Amino acid sequence: MMAKMNKVMAGYHMLMILSQVDGEFDAAEGKVVVKYLKEAFPFRVDLDSEMAVLSALAQDDYFMHFNNAMNDFYEDSIPQERTAFLNFAAKIVKADKKITSEENKYLKELFFAWESEFEGE
Repeated sequence: MMAKMNKVMAGYHMLMILSQVDGEFDAAEGKVVVKYLKEAFPFRVDLDSEMAVLSALAQDDYFMHFNNAMNDFYEDSIPQERTAFLNFAAKIVKADKKITSEENKYLKELFFAWESEFEGE
């Protein structure tokens, strides 16, 4: 079992998984990740250990890891941060101009998990 991630790292993990679930990493998706990190981290951060964790994940484990990251993010964030993150998630899925059923599955998981917050808006 992996240790709890802080919200920024949890967000990074979710975005990286979203960028990989269609089997291709597009440069436009990379730009969304970089923008997220620049907004979330005002200083340079070393992501080598995070990339090692993500690279070691079998594709069959993506969904479980995504859910763990989603829960870690939720625990450490406020509603406005979750709304901002949902915008990044939607942008990364749309970045390569096609949304696969697999990407849609992950995005729906995120929206449905957090949807009670947005009722009544």
